[in-house]
Amino acid sequence: MSILEKILDAKRDELQEVRVPTGRVKKIDHVRSLNEALKNPDISVIAEIKMKSPSEGDILPNADPVQIAKDYESAGAAAISVLTDRQFFGGSLTILESVREAVSIPVLCKDFIIHEHQIMDLAQARADAYLLIAEALQKTKMVELYSYGIELGLEALVEFHDEENAKRIAEINSLIVGVNCRNLKTMTTDISYFEKMIAFLPDHAVKVAESGIYSSSDLNYVADLGYDAVLVGTSLMKTGKPGMALERLLGGVA
Repeated sequence: MSILEKILDAKRDELQEVRVPTGRVKKIDHVRSLNEALKNPDISVIAEIKMKSPSEGDILPNADPVQIAKDYESAGAAAISVLTDRQFFGGSLTILESVREAVSIPVLCKDFIIHEHQIMDLAQARADAYLLIAEALQKTKMVELYSYGIELGLEALVEFHDEENAKRIAEINSLIVGVNCRNLKTMTTDISYFEKMIAFLPDHAVKVAESGIYSSSDLNYVADLGYDAVLVGTSLMKTGKPGMALERLLGGVA
C-alpha cells in the first residue's frame, strides 16, 4: 500500500459519519484570489507551512506557524500553503485560520480533499483556495468537488503527479493547474519532470510547479520552462528559518 493510499484510508475513516451537504450553499465573501496573486511578470512562490511529512518525518517541530507566515509574506511570498492534515503532516484548520488572520495574501488549504464537507470546513476556517489531487479522486468526484468550491466562491489548485492524469486535469478547465514532481511510490522528486509535463498544461491556466525546488537555479529553471509559480515547503522549513530561506531563494531569481 502506498503512502497516498494510507492517507486516503485515514481520511475515509475520519469522514465516515459525514453527510453530503444538501440545499443551496452560501457564497463566501472573504476570498482573496490565488489566481490573481500568481499572475506576476516574475515567477511567484506559494510558500508552505509543513511541520512534518511521511517522507521527511519531523521537519520543524514546535515551530510558530503564524510567525512563519508573517516572515513568508515579508520575504515576498505571493501566497501561503498550510498543510492541514493532522495525522501525517501535523497540521490543522486551526493553524490555517490563525495564519489567514495574520497575513494579507491568499492562503491555500493543502489537504487530501475527498468530500464536500472538507471544503465546507476549510471555508469556515477562511481558506481562500484548496488543493485537489487527481491521483486521490475519480474524475466525476474531482469535477463535483471543483464545482462545489466554485459555488462557495473558492478557487482550487488542481494537481497531478502521474502523466496519465494530465488529460483529465485539462478537461476540468481549472484556472490553476499544478504538476507535482514527487513520485508517489518512491516519494522522491525529479524536477526534470516539469519539462516533460509543461506541454500538457492548458494555455489559459496558471501553471504551478510543486515539490523539488531547493535553490534559485531550480526556480529559474522552472520559470524558463514557462511555469508561473512554484509551491515550496520542505526545503524552506528544513532550514529552521523559513522566512530567511525564502528571501534567499527569491534573491537569486534572474
